[in-house]
Amino acid sequence: MSDTLKTFCLALTGASGQAYGLRLLECLLTAGCRVRFLYSDAARVVLRQEMALELPDAPAAAKACLLRRYPDLSGVLEVYAQDDWFSPLASGSSAPEAMVICPCSMGTLAGIAQGLAANLIERAADVALKEGKKLILTPRETPFSILHLENMLRLAHAGATILPPNPGFYQQPQSVADMVDFVVARILDQLAVPHTLLPRWGDATLSA
Repeated sequence: MSDTLKTFCLALTGASGQAYGLRLLECLLTAGCRVRFLYSDAARVVLRQEMALELPDAPAAAKACLLRRYPDLSGVLEVYAQDDWFSPLASGSSAPEAMVICPCSMGTLAGIAQGLAANLIERAADVALKEGKKLILTPRETPFSILHLENMLRLAHAGATILPPNPGFYQQPQSVADMVDFVVARILDQLAVPHTLLPRWGDATLSA
């Protein structure tokens, strides 16, 4: 069964907005996808602050922690360390269908824009670009400096999709979770993963 699953890479880096990344992980696993999951040391710090989630440093322990949080899902979760250069993500011969970095810190964005590949997250993004795979970056910072904007433009020219976590309000959100779902829904649309997180523009339920 796992050989037929859609395969995506999801990376969490040290920016605010970890709820977006965790909700995206849940939705991808619910949809029956294989998720190759990466997280930076800084992401662990922000997860603790924002989500009260103590994500272990060791990949096997982190996988167990996440599966406890999201039990009974139909997808497949694989977790890799930042320095696991033998991971499938390090080579174009095993590139996933798409990669999402959500949230994406400005440091990670800059590293990818300059082609540094200093860790597995940056290398996996480099692989996605060179192999012509979809790379979606969710930069969570405000305001953007000119350096941030220039790095985003450089990546857009290279083929990346820049998708800031800007929730809409036409669906009349009733909670923070609703606003998180708005952004996650837009990412899932980019990945062509079906969902029912929110009504579409023009849907009769918007005016009901």
